Amino acid sequence: MAMTRLNKKIISDLEKIREAALGLASLSSATKDRILASQAKALLKNSQLILKANKNDLIAARRKGLTSAFIDRLTIDKTRIRKMSDSLRALIALADPVGRTIKRWRSPSGFMISKVSIPLGIILIIYESRPDVTCDSIGLCIKSGNAVVLRGGSEAIYTNRAIFKVLSSVLSDFSVNKAAINFVSSPQRKIVDLLLKKDKYIDVVIPRGGKGLIEKISRLSRIPVIKHYQGICHIYVDKYADLNMALNLCVNAKVQRPGTCNAMETMLIHQAIADKFLPMVIKTLFIKGVKIRACPRSLKIIRGHGLGHGPVRLVRDQDYFREYLDLILNVRIVPDLKAALTHINHYGSHHSDAIVSADKDNAEEFLRGVDSACVYHNVSTRFTDGYQFGMGAEMGISTDRLHARGPVALEELTTYKYMIRGKGQIRN
Repeated sequence: MAMTRLNKKIISDLEKIREAALGLASLSSATKDRILASQAKALLKNSQLILKANKNDLIAARRKGLTSAFIDRLTIDKTRIRKMSDSLRALIALADPVGRTIKRWRSPSGFMISKVSIPLGIILIIYESRPDVTCDSIGLCIKSGNAVVLRGGSEAIYTNRAIFKVLSSVLSDFSVNKAAINFVSSPQRKIVDLLLKKDKYIDVVIPRGGKGLIEKISRLSRIPVIKHYQGICHIYVDKYADLNMALNLCVNAKVQRPGTCNAMETMLIHQAIADKFLPMVIKTLFIKGVKIRACPRSLKIIRGHGLGHGPVRLVRDQDYFREYLDLILNVRIVPDLKAALTHINHYGSHHSDAIVSADKDNAEEFLRGVDSACVYHNVSTRFTDGYQFGMGAEMGISTDRLHARGPVALEELTTYKYMIRGKGQIRN
């Protein structure tokens, strides 16, 4: 009986959200931008409220003994609040993705056909420890005219609730139905199971979190899912690489923020330069606190240069499938570019992979041959990010092919319809 009441309440709430979605979709570009500007100011004005809430989440996380990488993703400080505010302002500068005429042509019968972008509708976002997702999701949905249902992880419940409260409070100033932005604060897991069956009301699900969460949602959902399974990212250091450049790129990709999905998890090195490059990069990585999982040949080189006392052990095959999200790195020496491509396409997650090389032909072969959403030549994988791509904030990085791939930003949050204008044509 309790489940029946809960189900009825969810349906009632979704019907209100559907009604609010129609109003949000019809807002002018100017109104949406004014909302975003007010939300950006509200974040800064209410920073102490958000920081206080985050402190409660951090205390609970440390009591649970969660990893330093997890706590880093969970942490909000003044700098990150400023970045959230800036990300909303960045959306203002971007073109409205709604109402664009993608294509226009005259049919053989003489009527005009326009293919025009429209919002997806209602988006359900299920995410784990990163509270900034709350802000990014709301901002993106406002700009793209989509209503949103947010379900964050319990570890960030206080922070997510505070950010939601601040951003949703702005809507009434613009006569926008608050139901257009909805936050599920209840920790009951059965709510998610019920929501995933509401394909009559919800148009798409975007999960952000670990592989287990995404697999579960994909298995249970009746609603289309835009998936981001894992970020098993690689950098291949080619035989023609500038070694100083390779050193900087590899260290940046692993160390700058190891808990992110675009951090490097495996470094591949051409055998011709391994004896020279490997000691260079390993020394720096050890200083940065990185633990190494080395293939037999790379382990021999590391020990041969007196570095075997560091945090290094032999890599196992299953390690190549792991997304560490931590200061741990697989290292493998490969005989050539073809072997690097084979390794990446077998063990990778189709997220982000890079080659460091001064040889343009090798670089082009890599860019064409790696089956990933984002492939780089002489650039750190850490740039796979909607903001870094100049696309504004993002919902995440899709490793799918349909309907979005790579950063899921404004354009990816729209679909289209055909508008036909004629002069009384009938079909014979």
